[in-house]
Formats: sequence, C-alpha cells, structure tokens
Amino acid sequence: MRILLSNDDGYFSPGIESLADTLSSVAEITVVAPERDRSGASNSLTLDRPLSLRRVSNGFYYVNGTPTDCVHLAVTGMLNVLPDMVVSGINLGPNMGDDTLYSGTVAAATEGYLLGIPSVAVSLCSKTGGNFDTAARVALEIVRLIQEQAQKEPLLLNVNVPDVPYDKLQGREATRLGKRHKAEAVIRSMTPRNEIVYWVGAAGSAQDAGEGTDFFAVAHNRVSITPLQIDLTHNAQLPRIRRWFAK
Repeated sequence: MRILLSNDDGYFSPGIESLADTLSSVAEITVVAPERDRSGASNSLTLDRPLSLRRVSNGFYYVNGTPTDCVHLAVTGMLNVLPDMVVSGINLGPNMGDDTLYSGTVAAATEGYLLGIPSVAVSLCSKTGGNFDTAARVALEIVRLIQEQAQKEPLLLNVNVPDVPYDKLQGREATRLGKRHKAEAVIRSMTPRNEIVYWVGAAGSAQDAGEGTDFFAVAHNRVSITPLQIDLTHNAQLPRIRRWFAK
C-alpha cells in the first residue's frame, strides 16, 4: 500500500512526523507538505506563480504553497504511481463543526478525495499536542479499516482525536458536524508605524454540540469520525429557484 501524507502545519511539524513513523509499518509513505504553517488556507490553489518542490534530509518533500497545492502537485505531477490513500495531519488543534470549511488539514484530504483517492484528515484536539502518538495509532486503525473494506465510492473522513493517552479513549463514534456561534469580532491594533491593522478574532463557542456531533464525542473523550461530502447544492431550494424562471 502507498500512502501520501500532507498537512497544513508544515513539513517540520511533530504531527506529521508521528504519523509518518506510525503508518510506515503498513505502507510506503511519501510526505509532501507546505514549507510553512498554512493553517486556515482552506481549499486554495496557487495559480499566480509556479510552485517548487524540495526534499529535506529525512526524505520529506515540501512545497512553497498550500496544503491543496501539495496533494494536487504530488498526485498529478510528482508521483509515478497513484497513492492508495491520502492522510492529512496530524493537525495541532481540532477541526470540528464550521472549522472544516477553513481547515487546510481537511482541504489536503479533500483534494485527494476530489482526485478519486480515499482520504482522511486527522486532528489532535489540543493546543499543546501532548499525545500525538494517540492520534497516530487511531489513524493507523482507520487506515487498516479502509483497507479491509471494499470502497464503492471515494471516501473522505474527518477524524478528531481527544488529547489523552490512548488507553484513556472512551471509544470511537461516527458523528455529524456540529456548529459554532458567530466568531468574535476582529481585533484592531496599531503598528509601530501608526498603521491600523486587524487580527481575525477567535472562533465562537460550540452552539450545536449535542449528542451525535463531533463536539460531543470529543468532549467525552471519544474519537469523532465524520464522513464528508463536497456537493454544496442546496437541493431543497432547487424547486423554488426553478419556479422563478418557469413563467
């Protein structure tokens, strides 16, 4: 089995090192990740300049672009053989609810999914990153499960792992995305040159976080596994919009 690894924290992050070390026991690993932290890059592609691909001493490759760039470049230009799976992470911090729209971690997995490859985004729900090994072991379990199951269609999973020792996990749960409150307002400040600048405010607290959501599972030390899809069509509104043009 061949697995392509990427992330949004950069090729030097401890999360991707832990993931590569663990998954190398079951697969041939290729790492193609951003040259720097690209958190919040979402599904952006770099179209206004060429991209460069470089390799570091541990064998990891890095790209001067976004997480989506990394997977797109690897799958459509760099690799001679398509990977059997794309795994993105391990992200430092959760990617739950509305965060998935902004997440570069989820975006890297999404690009693999759009290219027809089973893909998994893995995040450690923490600001300190105390248990990357837990998330890596969970990723290995999921990779094995995907490998064992016959896939009738492309698969995209968003996995959030509580930052606790592996033996403290309280199970795994298939979940839906929750929702957050509106984000806090931007923060206005002044530079030393008396220029006004704005910092994006913190994400809002969880609003829809009841049983069955990713927020609820992680809060109860359970691994949240959410299958995602990319069709943004609001099908329930199609009949109403069609009536606008039926006259």
